[in-house]
Amino acid sequence: MEPKSEIDLLIPSKYKPLTLFFKAGCAFDKVNETIHNNNLQYPIVVKPDIGMQGKAVVKVHNNSELKNVVTKFTVNFIVQPFIPYPKEVGIFYIRYRNEQYGKITGIAEKEFLSVTGDGNNTIETLLYDTPRYILQIPVLKKLLGSGINDILQKGEERILVPYGNHVRGSLFLDSTYKNTKQIESVIDIASKSIDGFYFGRLDIRFNNFKELSENKNWNIIELNGAGSEPTHMYDPKHSLFFAWKEIIRHWSILYTISIQNKRKGFPYLSYKEGMTMFRGNSEYVKKLNEIHFETTIADEPVRQTHLQPQLMVVR
Repeated sequence: MEPKSEIDLLIPSKYKPLTLFFKAGCAFDKVNETIHNNNLQYPIVVKPDIGMQGKAVVKVHNNSELKNVVTKFTVNFIVQPFIPYPKEVGIFYIRYRNEQYGKITGIAEKEFLSVTGDGNNTIETLLYDTPRYILQIPVLKKLLGSGINDILQKGEERILVPYGNHVRGSLFLDSTYKNTKQIESVIDIASKSIDGFYFGRLDIRFNNFKELSENKNWNIIELNGAGSEPTHMYDPKHSLFFAWKEIIRHWSILYTISIQNKRKGFPYLSYKEGMTMFRGNSEYVKKLNEIHFETTIADEPVRQTHLQPQLMVVR
C-alpha cells in the first residue's frame, strides 16, 4: 500500500513529470480548473494514488472523457501528462546500506499492446491473431467503441494500450543484458537522490538505451518499493523455475536490507499492522475492480509538455 503522492515527494523534480493529486469525490470542475491552471495539455493519464496491476489507469484525450473518468473514481487519484517517450522499462535497483554503489538486478523492456494493419481486417480481427490479446478484447471493445472495427492500412501500427502493464496486455522482455556501467551509474545516482530508497523498481519512459546511458530524455513515471516484482522474470522465454529463483533472490536481498534498516532505527511492521495492511489491501482492490470507464480512446498525436515537475494536492 504505497501512495504515489507520498512517493512522488521523495523524487527530485528533474526525474519526474508534473503530478496533480486529488481526493476521491473531488468535483470535476475543480479537477478541470487545476489542470487548466497548470497548463496541462491532453492527452493526460489518470491513475489511482495507490496502484494495483494497472487497474483503473486510463489515458484521457479531452474534457468529456476526463469528466467521465473523474466521476467514476471512488479512491484518491493522480493526474500526470502523458510522457511522449516511446519506450518503457522497469528497472530493478538494489543498494546495501554498507555499500557506496547500488546495482541493477533486472531490466524488463515492455512492448505495448498493439496491432499492425494488413489493409483488410479490422482491429478486432487482428487482436484474435495474438492469443495473449484475446482476454483483453472485452475491455478494448468498451474503450475503443466503434473504433475496434477500424481497418488499418497495411503496415500501419496502432498502440491500443499505451502503458506497460502485464495485466493490460503488454509483453515483458528480459533486457537485463542491455545494462551497461553507464546506465547503472545513471540509475544509481538518481536512486541515491531518493531518500530511503534501497530496494525497488523504477518504471521509466525513455527514447532509447543510448540516451538513457547519457542521462538524456527519460522520466520516472512510477517508483515501487518493497512490494515490487522483478518483472523481467515474466519474459515468455523464462521458465517457472527461473521466476521462483528470481523471487527468492530478491526476497533474500530485501531481507538483508531490512535488517540493515532495522539497525539504523527503522522498525519492522508488527503482526497487527501487517494484518491491517493486508485486509486494507483486499478491500482496496475490490474498490479498484468496481471502477469502470465508459470512455472511447481515439489516439491523437502526442504533444510534448514543458512543465516544471511538482506535486500539487487538491482536496
